[in-house]
This record gives sequence, C-alpha cells and structure tokens, in this order.
Amino acid sequence: MAVLKLDKAHSSISFTVKHMMVSKAKGKFEDFDVQFSGDLNDLNSASITATIQAATINTGNPDRDGHLQSGDFFDAANHPAMTFKSKSVKKLSDDEFEITGDFTIKDVTNEETFKVEYNGTSKNPMDGSTIAGFEVEGKINREAYGLTYNAALETGGVLIGKDVKFTADFEFVVE
Repeated sequence: MAVLKLDKAHSSISFTVKHMMVSKAKGKFEDFDVQFSGDLNDLNSASITATIQAATINTGNPDRDGHLQSGDFFDAANHPAMTFKSKSVKKLSDDEFEITGDFTIKDVTNEETFKVEYNGTSKNPMDGSTIAGFEVEGKINREAYGLTYNAALETGGVLIGKDVKFTADFEFVVE
C-alpha cells in the first residue's frame, strides 16, 4: 500500500467550456490537493480524494474570475471547495483506467466518471525519490450542479455551454 503526496509544482487542473457557441473559454484552478492511497501495481484498489478551492479559479480575466466566484456560479464565499471522492477504479488497459466517484459543487453531489492514464513511475535524479504520474480527463454538466447562469444569444444558442471539460496532470511523490 502506497501513500502518494501531491507535488503541486508539477501538477495542474484546467478546464474549457464553450463560449458564445463558437469558441472556448479556458481556465485553471490554482489551489487544489489530491489524496491518493493504494497499490500502484493494482490501481483498482486505489482511494482518491481531490479538493479544489473554487476561489482560485483563473481564466486570465479578473472580471470573469470574479463573476465565476460569485453566487451566479461557484458562490466561493459560501462553498469554498469542490470535492471528488472515488468509489471505484476500473482497469481498461495496462495504463488506462476509469475512476468513478462523487463530485460535489455547491453542496450538490453527482456521480461522475473520468478517464485516467497512469504514466508509471520514475526516480527523481535530484533527491532519489520515486515519482508517479497520472493524466485525467472528463466532462461534467455544470447545470447538474446548479451552475445555471446563462444568457440567450441574438443569433440563437446561449452564451455559455453546459459541458465543462476537465484536464488534469498529477505528479506524486511515492512515500
């Protein structure tokens, strides 16, 4: 059984969402943590909990970030964290998995499944520690979490798409 410690300097969580039906708005979260325990040789046994601090959303536009932190979206003052708690991990191939768990935003919890690619382990030449790497991707329907703010467009459609695509890269130190 391994306990992995997230290396935040070499990890990221980013997202994209359709904007005005023709382009994508992109952003990332600056503060998050992932707790991982399990056997790296049998990831089906893994237990994972991820916590994302909503107020650290960064789209490169301070006005938009403020709006996303407001009650129209994350209501970060009253709901500071989003969480994902794994329920199961399913092996698809030697390095591909699906992780299913409860994702909570603004006290609304839905079961979500994300694809995970396990990139294996490596020795860090600086300190000799063992490093494990994972890539995660998936999408959620933001409206299922009460994130329903939108505006109709004169040309048809809406200002903001309902699907939010996530991409995450995690590097862990194996302890």
